[in-house]
Amino acid sequence: MIRRTTDLTAGARDAFDAIIDVRSPAEFALDHLPGALNLPVLDDAQRAAVGTEYVQGSKFLARRTGAAMVARNIATHLEGALGGRDGSFRPLVYCWRGGQRSGAMVTVMDQVGWPVTVLEGGYQTWRRQVTAALYDTPLAHRPVLLDGPTGAGKTALLSALAARGVQTLDLEALAAHRGSLFGAMPGGQPSQKAFESRLHDALSRLDPARPVLVEAESSKIGARVIPPSLWAAMSAAPRIRLDSPVPVRAARTVRDYAAIAADPSALDVALTRLPRHIGKETVAAWRALAAAGQVEALATELIVHHYDPAYRRQGQAGDHAELARVELPSLADADLEAAADQVVEGLAGFRPA
Repeated sequence: MIRRTTDLTAGARDAFDAIIDVRSPAEFALDHLPGALNLPVLDDAQRAAVGTEYVQGSKFLARRTGAAMVARNIATHLEGALGGRDGSFRPLVYCWRGGQRSGAMVTVMDQVGWPVTVLEGGYQTWRRQVTAALYDTPLAHRPVLLDGPTGAGKTALLSALAARGVQTLDLEALAAHRGSLFGAMPGGQPSQKAFESRLHDALSRLDPARPVLVEAESSKIGARVIPPSLWAAMSAAPRIRLDSPVPVRAARTVRDYAAIAADPSALDVALTRLPRHIGKETVAAWRALAAAGQVEALATELIVHHYDPAYRRQGQAGDHAELARVELPSLADADLEAAADQVVEGLAGFRPA
């Protein structure tokens, strides 16, 4: 018997052995349910061909041709990706609207004997839930911002605190961008919708009764925009201020951005994207440091003359209660652990409203 559901809570999704997206690869790449496996019943070219025939030619021929393609593709999946699944396999299957594509897949799966469930409304059901949570309703969680200038060690400290069981939300990891001039990561950023899906999934796994530590960001991380419900909560959130001496911050920046520091051409391109208010002579001097391989000197210059002034301007515009001030005096693990202790102390006195 084919089961049906619209329950997409984290616990409900985790109960399935697999979540199977039968849409085309292009649709899947734009966005999908977190953790989903793409087993398309029509690939991109097939979907385009069938759609064109349906609109411009014969609807009957489009259906017949499409059915043959779907049958062959499902057979390939049964013999390939699903070939090792036994009779207890419990999948959740969805397409765009919960119509013909998912219907074809679940009909065959049901005949095989798998206890299959179809997502009513398909991907659109998931997207409506994401939009409702991130755009239409106030955030249930109460974040605490981990604030501090560039190179202070916020990302490393956030990771250390997550390992201790502190609730954290790593926006840079979700957006696949470090949120700075040199912040691009290999593989590029997810689409805005995919970023929001990742974000909704991460928030759904956090306890609203406990504080959530979030690295302070601007409203955009690379090209991705923080959705309004989260941004409103972050804008009103208290903060824990992290600081570190400029030489330590420069050394940490060089270490954390080792890949771009080792690529003079990529470094030079990034420097050409600096804001216009920085003079041409200054940019030329920084490009000369990069060309000479003096990356730590370059990092120091950027911190003192670009990032810190921008951070001060941003701080003047904000109005956040401060729970604690934490110093990270070196790159040593012991200092990182000591800073984590202080953050935990600061969070202990915070009670979300």
